[in-house]
Parts: sequence; C-alpha cells; structure tokens
Amino acid sequence: MTESNRGRPLGQIETWIFDLDNTLYPLSCNLYAQVEERMAAFIMAELAVDRDTAHGIRRQFFTRHGTTLRGLMIDHGVAPDRFLDYVHEIDLSAVPADPALVRAINALPGRKLVFTNATARHAERVMARIGLTAEIEAIHDIVACDYLPKPNQSAYAALLSRYRIAPERALFIEDMARNLEPAAALGMTTAWVRNPLEWAQIGADQPYVHHIVEELAPWLDAVAIRR
Repeated sequence: MTESNRGRPLGQIETWIFDLDNTLYPLSCNLYAQVEERMAAFIMAELAVDRDTAHGIRRQFFTRHGTTLRGLMIDHGVAPDRFLDYVHEIDLSAVPADPALVRAINALPGRKLVFTNATARHAERVMARIGLTAEIEAIHDIVACDYLPKPNQSAYAALLSRYRIAPERALFIEDMARNLEPAAALGMTTAWVRNPLEWAQIGADQPYVHHIVEELAPWLDAVAIRR
C-alpha cells in the first residue's frame, strides 16, 4: 500500500464515495470489453459504418467527451436511454462475490455512495454480484449527472448538492486518475486504485492524487484500523 500525505487525514473522513467499474471489482473481470463491443455494434447500426470505423468513433468520443454516449448525443442526437440500455446488457458472471471488500466497506464509519458514469441499473447488478448492495446508501449515475460524465465538474457538484456532502470530509476512490482532479478541486480527498491501462493512468502523477491503492479491500481495512 502506497499513499501520500496530501488530503485530509483519513480518520476525519465521513463520506466514502466509490467509482464502480474496475474499482469495486478487479480489472481482470474485463467487463469493459463487452461494453466496448456493444458500443461498437450500436454505432454500426446507428451510423451505418463498419466495425473498425465504429470502434474508432467510440474511442474518439471517449477521449473528447469523457464518454462515447456524450459524443453520440452531441454529434448525432442519439437518445441516451436507448444507448445506455443496450450497452449495459452484458454478462456479469466474471464478477466474483467479494466478502472481504464487503466487510471492509461495512467497517468504515459514515456514509457510502457509488458515483459512476454508467447507469444505476448496471451498478445495482454489479453490486449484487459482489454482495455489496446493503452497504451502499445511494448510486449517483450518469442520468443523475444530466448525462455530463466524470470528469465534468458539474457531475461532482451535483453529487455533493444532491446528498448534502461536505467535500472536505469526503473521500473519492476511482481507477481513472484524471477523474480525481475535479474531486480534489472541490475539496475532497482522493484515492487512485492503480490501473495499468494507459488511459486510466493519465494524471496519476499529479498532486490531486492523494493516495494510491494497490488492492482496495486491504487498504480499506488498514484505514479502519488506523481510525
């Protein structure tokens, strides 16, 4: 476990905010590969392009807008619910139950929320696989963000306002380092769950990353012990 001395002392954290995908379950589950293929299939049908072109558009929109959906909405007027319902109908059997993580999160004092660029339904299905549903107070999803994804700062402001969260006493845990920057700017303490993928490491060396987490459950266990 590696961590910095930046951010508020963890013993003072009252609200624990977790990203979902590749944060609450291992990257090795590789769910995003399924989502990518369904995104490409949707784009192929919607824009009448071949598979390689569809994947190129998907990547371009993700880089430019934060999500492929945002690009489709802006450039092509795609209805968001239709896209989201389609791309998240994936097989979750690779996501294991994780009683160690459930115990670690349950041991943390205070509130626990999930903040995701996916849908609440997808989050609920994933959390059910993990066994985490009962531990999470609320899910702040892409719909609640008015389809403005992380790292758009308005998504974070909406989260804080909706749930009356004091940012100076909140910790945000996320596997995409660049998504921590707006959280830190608003006064939250941040933790990056190390992700070897190049796009997830963008910003990992920046001062807005307060803590670096190798494995989430043991790190949370250590946090609970130190309180």
